[in-house]
Amino acid sequence: MLALFKNLWQWRHFIVSSIRNDLTTRFSRSLLGGLWMLIHPLAMVLIYTLILSAVLSSKLPGIDSQFAYAIYLISGMLAWTLFTDIVQRCLGVFIEYSNQIKKINFPKITLPIIVLGTSVIGYSILLVVALIAFALLSHLHWLSLLWLPILTLITLMFALSVGMILGTLNVFIRDLGQLMSIVLQLLFWFTPIVYPAHVVPESIQMLLPLNPLYHIVDGFHQVLAYQSTPDVGSLLVVFFLSVFLSVIGVLLYRRANAEMMDVL
Repeated sequence: MLALFKNLWQWRHFIVSSIRNDLTTRFSRSLLGGLWMLIHPLAMVLIYTLILSAVLSSKLPGIDSQFAYAIYLISGMLAWTLFTDIVQRCLGVFIEYSNQIKKINFPKITLPIIVLGTSVIGYSILLVVALIAFALLSHLHWLSLLWLPILTLITLMFALSVGMILGTLNVFIRDLGQLMSIVLQLLFWFTPIVYPAHVVPESIQMLLPLNPLYHIVDGFHQVLAYQSTPDVGSLLVVFFLSVFLSVIGVLLYRRANAEMMDVL
């Protein structure tokens, strides 16, 4: 693991320039450019708010605002958007960069880190916009915000570890990409993002904690929507799970590294 971090540090300039190129390429021919990083998640928030706010706003005790549902939704979407952006892009990153891998000699392990970097930039912009909106709504508790870096770090670790495992497997099992689009849709509805956990049947409530994303999203809800302290014990479980999955992801990548070139 130490050698891996040393390798990433040696290639830090390549990673930074690739993040810059990735952002430039993604939005080079787009009229609105980087604004699309904001438009997609905000459009989802607007759609769900228009459809569900009248039904669920009354079921959000503890949030003293007429915009309670929108605040709850944005808080959860921040975590979900960061997680899915990293996982979805890591899933196909080795295939997407297959031409560069064949032509340029560089460590392929830098590719998920480049994905992580571009996702963090998009997330940071969205977070700033959300915090400005919360401040305008007089719904900002500065002390609670101290938890945001910890929540963000845990989300990044979990998403990157899952993304690395899936990205490596997807090189050899291409059906995985199609399957994950379905799994992520199921996971979205199995995570209390657009609804509070207490409105679902008790039999389902008992299953929700089995989903690591439940604890991450709940942390964002507690900090941003309810302005309280997240469940530290649950976050520690997700943290150690992320460490475990990271080790699995690195071992899997090293085992598959030599065969990747042939398959790509």
